[in-house]
Amino acid sequence: MTNPVPQTMGQQFGRRSWAEPWKIKMVEPLRVIGREERVKALDESGYNTFLLKSEDVYIDLLTDSGTSAMSDRQWAGMMLGDEAYAGSRNFYNLESAVQAHYGYKHVLPTHQGRGAEHLISRAGIKRGQYVPGNMYFTTTRLHQELAGGIFVDVIIDEAHDPQSMHPFKGDIDLDKLEALVKREGAEQIAYVSLAGTVNMAGGQPVSMANLKALRGLCDRHGIKIFLDATRMVENAFFIQEREPGYAGKPIADILKEFCGYTDGAWMSAKKDNLVNIGGWLAVNDWELFEELRNLVVVYEGLHTYGGLAGRDMEAMAIGIAESVKDDHVRARIGQVRYLGELLTDWNIPIVQPVGGHAIFLDARRFYPHIPQVQFPAQTLAAELYLDSGIRSMERGIASAGRNPKTGDHYYPKLELTRLTIPRRVYTQAHMDVVAESVKAVYDGRERTRGLEMVYEPRYLRFFQARFKRL
Repeated sequence: MTNPVPQTMGQQFGRRSWAEPWKIKMVEPLRVIGREERVKALDESGYNTFLLKSEDVYIDLLTDSGTSAMSDRQWAGMMLGDEAYAGSRNFYNLESAVQAHYGYKHVLPTHQGRGAEHLISRAGIKRGQYVPGNMYFTTTRLHQELAGGIFVDVIIDEAHDPQSMHPFKGDIDLDKLEALVKREGAEQIAYVSLAGTVNMAGGQPVSMANLKALRGLCDRHGIKIFLDATRMVENAFFIQEREPGYAGKPIADILKEFCGYTDGAWMSAKKDNLVNIGGWLAVNDWELFEELRNLVVVYEGLHTYGGLAGRDMEAMAIGIAESVKDDHVRARIGQVRYLGELLTDWNIPIVQPVGGHAIFLDARRFYPHIPQVQFPAQTLAAELYLDSGIRSMERGIASAGRNPKTGDHYYPKLELTRLTIPRRVYTQAHMDVVAESVKAVYDGRERTRGLEMVYEPRYLRFFQARFKRL
């Protein structure tokens, strides 16, 4: 009698495990400092995790912006940098990659997404015009306001409810948008600012059906749609998974179809495009492109480098092609979901459903005894660092800022602490450590006190504000 084929652990228990579609070739040692050192570091940083030194952080979940690991092919591409001031061949490789995978006609590189936001705001907004969007993002809204625009949130109501299981909480409420157009007039709408996915809502996606309907509404009124494509690859995954008719369609095809319903896009390539620096701006209209191409010379550099080295553009072009691979996106979101499932199993309050790039802890339900004016999400980020050296960030009242007319705090319905997962950086074991730290902080939540802001910058205060314990 022959021996049977040995079973794997997964087969024995009736399941099949998944693994990351890459192997580790180089490692960066991590340093863990003791609690007393963490207390000192947090005090010196004014309880703001942005002001901590990287060397004092164990697992860094502050952001997925520029923190991903590049592939061996990207590093090889860095050696092929054409550092000519004008007409670098790496620009043309980047241009071709954007045109092939996002579908836009005209492409400009920028030093990062913020540069692209600035350019489209200056070129696309007249002072006093309204900019409706599916929830604000901090830097986007600031650039729109600095250009004289007035942001209006027209996202569906479910986006403001962290417990809602709506599959596309990033959708635009077409009735809200139609009401704005009727009230102010189509000529007073600069453009629709559409984000996919919606960061401040918890990484929630926009459906293809909603965008098609939005395109029809905007065409009737002569309004353009510009897309924040920063995490659009992740949005395409959720369409593939949740929307009828897309289950068998590749991520790359869904991405290109989605972009095809918009008039242009800006990109922080430090997210989906898998590079440590860089961005781009792409539009279909030639006259608008001419204006943008002139502005990029003023603020970023010549239109064929936009503030980037040739090697950075080459790494970006390769990263774009890698980012749309289905196995990459499944593994990327799978790691985020793994952490979310651990926390859900322990009844820890998070935004549901789990989004594409991060787990968002619901600080309101975490600390019901801490009023919003005492910064519960900022408090939670500080407590996580004290417990284990894990760095996260606030997405609540501190990020929302103040009303420029009244000077009062904005009080967002969502008060969240973001655990942002860099791409291709951490292992499943790191996610276990993170989950256990969150649980430890949750178990001690009743003893936690809030914070008071003692220093507040004028713009984007959450980056540099300082706090003290109440």
